[in-house]
Amino acid sequence: MKKGFLFLLLISVFANAQNKRFTYEYSFILDSTNQADVQKELIVLDVNPNGSKFYSYELFKSDSIQLVEIKKQENSGSEIINVKQSYKGKIFYTIEKKYPGFEIYQHTGLGNDRYKVLDERKSVWKILADKQKLGEFETQKAETEMYGRKWTAWFTTEIPIQDGPYKFHGLPGLIVKIEDEAKYHSFELKGISKYVENNKLQIDDERNFEKEILIDHHKYKKLASELRNDPTKALREMLNMSGPNVKMISSDGNEVKPAEILRERELKAKEDRKKNNNPLELDLLK
Repeated sequence: MKKGFLFLLLISVFANAQNKRFTYEYSFILDSTNQADVQKELIVLDVNPNGSKFYSYELFKSDSIQLVEIKKQENSGSEIINVKQSYKGKIFYTIEKKYPGFEIYQHTGLGNDRYKVLDERKSVWKILADKQKLGEFETQKAETEMYGRKWTAWFTTEIPIQDGPYKFHGLPGLIVKIEDEAKYHSFELKGISKYVENNKLQIDDERNFEKEILIDHHKYKKLASELRNDPTKALREMLNMSGPNVKMISSDGNEVKPAEILRERELKAKEDRKKNNNPLELDLLK
């Protein structure tokens, strides 16, 4: 009888998960020395019975426009495909969770390569008695330590989906809000709607310009550290493969020496590293 009840409960949970889109507002501070610079981006969590995908809605819109333009140019018979980048946000990764085991994959880029990163770390939640109403939902408080930070989450059993923004999951209901102790990174649910299959992220499906390399999180952390310490490595390798006679043209049409490009890239990378000292996964810097 007990097994039958659990089976029916699982059916109910996955039925509720069919083709739902949860839209979150992500507020984040990338430079801990400039806490007034709070950036915001809309992120969506698309949920279906097989799993979920979490990605930037603005990137989705930008890529949808690019795909239409690419196909238009291909159909015109043009030999040159001109792709204009219109996305101005910061979130280029995609988080994929597979049900029912909640295997987590992060689709992201490092250097010249695209990676599919398996993250097997698990959250250990402490569910507290505190409750509050957020929007239209009654929520309950929970805490965990992940990614080098302490997190406070508010979840609702009114939506029996054990998922949430980014890689967070495992509570007895959808995570409505979650933020770290210092309030540097925060996700809050702003909307719920249905979505259809042709209105989903196309980045990993149709566009897929580069084949992804499957690695685990430990390997990803090692590669990310190497890239921080040697930000011109990917460009230098590309130049070496191109040979000594390669010519590089700047945006103004003038030829630029590879050594000059490498020097400028390294200086820019160092400046960017100073400003991006506060990633969500703070333990990537350790």
